[in-house]
Amino acid sequence: MKTSTQGFTGLHVLLATSAFFAVVIAVNATMAFYAASSWSGIVVENTYVASQEFNTRAAAMKAMAASGVEGALVVKGIQIRYDIHDKAGTPAIIDDVTLNFKRPVGDHEDFRVTLRKTGEGRFEADHQVVAGDWIVEAISRMNGAVVMHEAKRFDTAEFRQ
Repeated sequence: MKTSTQGFTGLHVLLATSAFFAVVIAVNATMAFYAASSWSGIVVENTYVASQEFNTRAAAMKAMAASGVEGALVVKGIQIRYDIHDKAGTPAIIDDVTLNFKRPVGDHEDFRVTLRKTGEGRFEADHQVVAGDWIVEAISRMNGAVVMHEAKRFDTAEFRQ
């Protein structure tokens, strides 16, 4: 019987190095995929200013949530409808509503729509909303003062029938 005494050869080094880099590349590709497909998309112009305003905005949002005013968004075809009501369920007294549609990742399809009032607490507009995930920021005002400011994430598939 003859036994090999070569030990660890250049071929072994090449295979071990290749396997190492294959694992590194696979992990990086997986992480990049998950980052691109699951990131919330929240972007601010100036992170320092946003951090300074955070507590003030958080307090305002808590006060709005405590008021009980809520909005409901419906997107059907090109029709966008936003109904807003108080905690008793009666239509809220609002002058105007603006919706900012934002994609979770990227801003090339983002748009803003000012809705027309069609009844007390009901606002509508016609605008094409491309299929997919959206974050909609709704800003409702009465006499120029913000009454409700909320953001909701939805998929257009939620409104298909």
